[in-house]
Amino acid sequence: MTARSLHEIIGKTSLYGVSRNRVRRDSFLKGSCEARFWRPVSKRQMGPAMVAAEGYDRQHKQPGKRNGPLGHVGLEVLRALYRIVCHRSGRLEPSIDYLVGKLRRSRDAIVRALKALKDHGFLDWIRRTEPIFEAEGAGPRIRQVSNAYRLCIPAFARVIVERIIGPAPVPADAVQHFEQRRAEQAMMVAQLPLREAVGFSVSNEALAVALARLADALEGNERESA
Repeated sequence: MTARSLHEIIGKTSLYGVSRNRVRRDSFLKGSCEARFWRPVSKRQMGPAMVAAEGYDRQHKQPGKRNGPLGHVGLEVLRALYRIVCHRSGRLEPSIDYLVGKLRRSRDAIVRALKALKDHGFLDWIRRTEPIFEAEGAGPRIRQVSNAYRLCIPAFARVIVERIIGPAPVPADAVQHFEQRRAEQAMMVAQLPLREAVGFSVSNEALAVALARLADALEGNERESA
């Protein structure tokens, strides 16, 4: 292969975006799922969460090792994410380049730190893509963009954090799902015979029997009056 033909192949690869616009697996279209993924973050959560992360890192540090499983950079990244997250919506979508510039760390160090935070339960993310409207030729029409991140409290620290700041707000979609289930349940109960309906939400068996007898008596009175 001549230098000219190699240059032509590289040029075509760059033109069509095969190397620059490689899309990762399990990526979602930007704007399609973030509202269900993000969760509100209390402004008081940062302090207890950082204490939990620092304690976890110290506790699990191996003898002779300089850092624990999260590492110094991991703690820096976590603190930075808490400072830039939108507390009301949980929106959090910094690029790797932003974190590199903000913390003055190498790209590899930031990527390793993010992975460590995810592996140990302090962070989660979804990969995202967006359309390339100005794309020409036969190349890809989408490109990878920054991840959407979600700050998490690992199970071992959740009790401590919630004791300090209170339980996390219930997501709006969970509330909507609960209300929908409750409405469906009410509709189903309304279609049951009275003796079954009155005991539907009663766990005490004796009380359920008494209510069923009362329902039978009421229905008997209605039939007699009719």
